[in-house]
Amino acid sequence: MPHIAAFHPQIVHFVVALAIVGALLRWISLTGRPAFTRPAAATLLILCAGAAVAAAESGSQAHDRAERIPGVRAAVQAHEGAGEWARDALLVVGGLELVGLALSRRAAWRRWAEIASGVACLAAVGAVTRAADRGGDLVYSFVGGPGLRTGDTADVHRLLTAGLFEQAMLARSAHRAAEADSLITELARRDPGSVEVQLVAAQSLVTDRRDPRAALAALDRIVVPDSEPFTKLRVAFTRADAYVAAGMKDSARAVLAKLAAENPGNPRIRQRLERLP
Repeated sequence: MPHIAAFHPQIVHFVVALAIVGALLRWISLTGRPAFTRPAAATLLILCAGAAVAAAESGSQAHDRAERIPGVRAAVQAHEGAGEWARDALLVVGGLELVGLALSRRAAWRRWAEIASGVACLAAVGAVTRAADRGGDLVYSFVGGPGLRTGDTADVHRLLTAGLFEQAMLARSAHRAAEADSLITELARRDPGSVEVQLVAAQSLVTDRRDPRAALAALDRIVVPDSEPFTKLRVAFTRADAYVAAGMKDSARAVLAKLAAENPGNPRIRQRLERLP
C-alpha cells in the first residue's frame, strides 16, 4: 500500500461517520421500510470496511515517529491496538453484508445475514468509539506527532508555543507566579516578533511579576494592524489593567471610556468600566 500516513486524520473520520450512519441504516432496514435503507446500509458498511483497512494501515505507517516522543509510546500503542480491533470488527460487518448481497435471491437467508450484521454493527461501533477515544487521548493529552503530516518545523514551533503558554497558565492558576513569569519570558524570547506573544508577555508583567509600569512600557512597543480589532481590544484591556495595578485609575477609566465610545455595542467594555474601583 502507498504511504498514506499523512491522510490518517481524514480517513479515520470517514470510518467513524460511515460506521455510525451505516449501522443506523441497517437497524432501520430490519423494520422493512423505507426500502432504500437496505441497499444504503450495505453500501455504507462495505465502504466502511474498506476505509477501516486504510485507516489502520495509515495509522501503522504514522506510529513510528510519534512513538519517539518521550512519554507518548503507550498512548500510541493503545490507539493502534484499538484501531486494529475496530478494523477487524468492521471487516466482519462488511463480510456479512457481502454474504447478504450474495443471498439476494433467498430472502429468508438474506434477512438472517442482515440481522447478524446489525448485531455485529453494535460491537463494531463500540470498537470504533473506543479507538476514537484513544485517538483523542493521543491528540489532546499527548500531542502525538507534531509536524508529522507536513514535516514543517513551524508545526513543532507552534507546539512549543502552546506548551509554554498552557504550562504558564497552570502555574498561574496554582499561584506559582515566578514559574509562570519564567515560562512566559521564555515564550517571548523564542517568538519576539509575534504581537500576540508580546501581549501575553505584557499581561504577565502585570499579573505575575507585579510590575505594571514595565507592562505599560511593553504595551507602548506593540504595534497592532488595523485589520486586527480584537487584538487592539485586548491591548487596551491590558493597558487598563496595568493602569489600575499602578494606581492610575483615572487613566484606566479614560482608556475604557474611549473604547466604549468607539464600540458602543460591546458589553465587555461596559462591564469593565463598571468594575473599576
